[in-house]
Amino acid sequence: MYKGGYMGKVLRVNLTTGDITTEKLPEDIAKDFIGGAGFGIKYLFDEVPGDTDPLGEDNKLIFASGPLSGTNAPCASRMALVTKSPLTSAVGLALSGGYFPVELKFAGYDVLIIEGKSEEPVYLTIKDDKVALKKATKLWGLDTLDTQEVLKQDLRDLNTRIACIGPAGENLSKMAAIINERRAFGRKGVGAVMGSKKLKAIAIRGTQEVPIADDKAYGEARKKMLGYMKESPVLYPQFSKLGTPMVVDVTSALGIFPSENYRNTGEDDYVESLGAETSIERTIGNEHCYGCPVGCTQMKIARGDASYLGTMSDPEYETYYSLGSQTGVKDHDAVIFADRLCDRLGLDTISVGVTIGLAMELYEDGKLTKDDTNGWDFKFGNHKAMNAAISELAFRRDGLGALLCDGSKVLAEKIGQGAQDIAMHVKGLEFPAYDPRGAKAHGLNYATCCTGADHNRGYSPQEIFGAPVPEPVDRFSPEKKGWLTVWNQDLRCATADCATMCGFLIDMALAETAEENMAAMVGGATGLDI
Repeated sequence: MYKGGYMGKVLRVNLTTGDITTEKLPEDIAKDFIGGAGFGIKYLFDEVPGDTDPLGEDNKLIFASGPLSGTNAPCASRMALVTKSPLTSAVGLALSGGYFPVELKFAGYDVLIIEGKSEEPVYLTIKDDKVALKKATKLWGLDTLDTQEVLKQDLRDLNTRIACIGPAGENLSKMAAIINERRAFGRKGVGAVMGSKKLKAIAIRGTQEVPIADDKAYGEARKKMLGYMKESPVLYPQFSKLGTPMVVDVTSALGIFPSENYRNTGEDDYVESLGAETSIERTIGNEHCYGCPVGCTQMKIARGDASYLGTMSDPEYETYYSLGSQTGVKDHDAVIFADRLCDRLGLDTISVGVTIGLAMELYEDGKLTKDDTNGWDFKFGNHKAMNAAISELAFRRDGLGALLCDGSKVLAEKIGQGAQDIAMHVKGLEFPAYDPRGAKAHGLNYATCCTGADHNRGYSPQEIFGAPVPEPVDRFSPEKKGWLTVWNQDLRCATADCATMCGFLIDMALAETAEENMAAMVGGATGLDI
């Protein structure tokens, strides 16, 4: 029986009937599935049949926190969102950090299940036990940042935490994301599911505290974890200052930073234009998730290109690939602008950039013409064409927008002519920024992961950073890569995502003690024998 960590309640909202109910979080689900991704996938498999239309009324959005969310555990502010993905027709698992995830716990709930479909645009407000659906007519059509600003003013509470969709979700783009502040439930087209339900936003404000079952055991585990973080040679000295953009330099040196729809990898030097040095020049501050002392997110401002001057955003490593090297763009400020544009429109930067990169290769090969691209010279490196395409696809506009809006798999099927052979996806989910030809465990993870080509489900730091745990590996050799892939999928991803702990913490500070530390923290918080 759990005695802490969990708030003990599941909130269920039916958009068809308007019914709002609460139910007890079952003891067996808490013990067997821990939280986060575990909770979400359990409820999805129990309640959503496999043949469900992802954009139909019977699909569900399941937001699930973990037992450490909302405590003072470092780097534990994650939340899982699980649904059936319209992009892959498989499990759609997206995770986000920031402050929205912990606010659900503060409001008294571990899980929020959205089901049914509204006839008109609505938004959901949760303030402890006061839960209501309200008309969102004036919000429909707004981008994600304007939506959050208007809602906070209307609710008269600047501390309300909001997750919402933009025009991409409203127009059911299969690459649509759900944005909370500047964080995202980014991949698998989850924003389209929310848009199909006519749910514009979820606004949460909580005033409760998360109980701890065993203060002594939990406190000792937390102290030990903070010690490992301080001792890490990477976490504070480098990652806190440089964030994920530092990985551009690392993967470029390894020859696995893909460019131009994977035609090149490490051949063109993107370090000079997109690497750490030019990134630092544009950094104006750090942003932290709740309870995180690291602050790896780097807020940047465009400084050079007059077209983008003054734009502020926080692109991560994956975005420097997808909206940079993947599309042949070497203009750093254009990437900052494109990242901000995707955030505002509510789009997954990875899928968007990879899809545009495919279209650029098809254009250069003569399989797309200016008639298809709304007159744009759609060659690699044309950042103005890239940013125009982002806006077009978010609104599913005729021509280029309608061609691109549902991702690379659908684009390749529309064009034919061998386009399927150069579409970089697995199960419809676009490749992330690690060329598997030089990182074999990543390739095996892309091929076997239940959600598609998803680096977050089986990331292999052993191949990228030389992490010696569980043992050193030769990234070019297939030897032991099956075992390594399972190890990473089970520990770094599945276990951490159930405990809702940040994967960066696992990689950079807890590699040798991750199982022990997570078990001690979760056990101390919940009172369960983990």
